[in-house]
Amino acid sequence: MTTTPRAHTETRTAKQQWAGGLTAFAGVILMIAGLLSVFRGIMAIAQDNVFVTTPNYVFKFDLTSWGWIHLVLGVIAVAVSVGLFGPATWARVAGVAIAGLVIIANFLSLPYYPVWSVVMIAMSGFIIWALCVVKRDDSITGP
Repeated sequence: MTTTPRAHTETRTAKQQWAGGLTAFAGVILMIAGLLSVFRGIMAIAQDNVFVTTPNYVFKFDLTSWGWIHLVLGVIAVAVSVGLFGPATWARVAGVAIAGLVIIANFLSLPYYPVWSVVMIAMSGFIIWALCVVKRDDSITGP
């Protein structure tokens, strides 16, 4: 009985498959959150009547300013999410950073669109969790 050696093939462990799945999950959710942030930014820049106005809010900005903040964060989030589909460490670090900034921006703009801000904060929390739970050596794939 002869066996042929496997040349340059690695079997992925269950841990590595789990890590790859979590990174892909974070990439998809970050892309969705980024697109939704872009749409929210466009709505705010257009001064849509969807937003609530709160008098005497400590972090009060003009609605157009919040729109630009969310638009820029959304564009960056979409760009970083594309990097998460490859084995790029910079994308994981940038993904955690941009998700943190999205949480802060949504917290500060909570009175303008409360329910949606809470949803975005929760989505960003899942992104940070998915990117931080994976160890660096777990996400290594192939030669």
